[in-house]
Order: sequence, then C-alpha cells, then structure tokens
Amino acid sequence: MSRNFELLQRVAKDDVLTLSSKPVLPSQKASPAIPFKQELPDSEITKLVQRLFSPTTNASGREVVSFSGIARDDRSSWICARAAEALSEQADSSICLVDGNLWAPQLHVHLSAVNSIGWAEALATRDSIRNFVMPLSRPNLWLIPGGQWKPGMHLSRESYRERFTELREIFHHILISAPALSREMDATLLGQLADGVALIVEANRSRRDTVRHAKEQLESAQVRLLGAVLDQRTFPIPEKLYRRL
Repeated sequence: MSRNFELLQRVAKDDVLTLSSKPVLPSQKASPAIPFKQELPDSEITKLVQRLFSPTTNASGREVVSFSGIARDDRSSWICARAAEALSEQADSSICLVDGNLWAPQLHVHLSAVNSIGWAEALATRDSIRNFVMPLSRPNLWLIPGGQWKPGMHLSRESYRERFTELREIFHHILISAPALSREMDATLLGQLADGVALIVEANRSRRDTVRHAKEQLESAQVRLLGAVLDQRTFPIPEKLYRRL
C-alpha cells in the first residue's frame, strides 16, 4: 500500500495514552524468535498509529485496539500487522498481536510466523496465556497466531474475558486482528473487550449503507469506534495533482 487509505473519523484530541509499568515476559521462551519483515511502515500507517496510541491524542489510556473489516477481511489483518510494526518503532513498550480471526487467520502469514497453536487453543484450555505467545525478532513485539480452530471447541465469552485480562497484565498494547463485522458475534465481542475498533473500509467495494449499518452495529453493542480507514483508494487523476487540489 502506498498512501491508498486515509482516516475517515479522527480520534478525539483529548485521548491521551498513559503507559503504565507492567510485568515483562519471562526470559525463557518456548519457541525461537520469528523473523519479522523489515519493510518500513507507510507514512499513513504511522499517522494511524499516532492517532490511536499517541500520548498526545489518547487521554483514556487506550491499550487494546481491534482491527475489523465490514463484509470480509478487507486486508484488516495486514493493516493490523503493519500498525504493530509502526507502533513498535514509536513506543518503547511491550506489544502483542492477537489473531482473533479463527476462521481465516492471516497474521502469521504477514509476519512469516508459524501457526501450530495459538488463540484457538488459548481459549479452549486453562493453560497460561504465556504458553501461546511467540516472540518476534523485535524485542518489544510478540504474536499469538490464530491457532487451529476445530468444530466443537468450547470458546465461551468468559474465556475471552479471562484471556484479555491476562494479556492486559503482561502487555502495554494489544492489537487484535478481528473477523469482519459480518461475523457479528465474534467481531463485536472482540470490540467490547478492546478499548475500541478501527474499522477497515474498502474504498471501491463497501457501500455507504453497509458502512452506516456497521457503525450502528457497533454503537448498539456499546463498542467505541476509534476511527475508520479507507483502504484501496484509487485516484482518477495523478496522485501528485490530487494532493494539490
């Protein structure tokens, strides 16, 4: 992506992030560090991260943000991964990526990581959440991949709440790659457990009424809409000329 998306809804200026001191993960790691792609973040990804997590715009101490598309994935997992990369460069704090899209997990693909166990197994067992966290090559960045969801796995709302309680005690920031809002229960639940949702809108595919319905869906579930990203935007005239208008 090269400047193909923009913020549609700005986060309130009085939202200021306060980083608290939290326990660090133990030095013993269950798996080796996963190589992280060193591609530089796009400038607009950087702007998105600043609006969501910057101490100057985040007075509420926001720590957990869910990234969700509307009718399908829409590259929300890709944007979530890139946002985590940008945040790891801007903040000297612990960051965890969580792949909450159990039906179509993609974070491990974007991060060149394995997906043997992860979020699905964490929700279905009582083991410590630390057993499902993978260290990435950047010292402050960690990943919980989607894992291997199977029909019949018992994934209760309470297990979701317990896991996020654990994660908040370990990490300063948690970025969630959530399912599309068409999977209403799962995407909405993740939004409720997070501090809010960053909505991914595909420019040439998402209809105005669909976007409005998604916004109303979040509001009815008392999920805070932190901002929206217009992805896959095309320019009918050269971009350089467009920026001069």
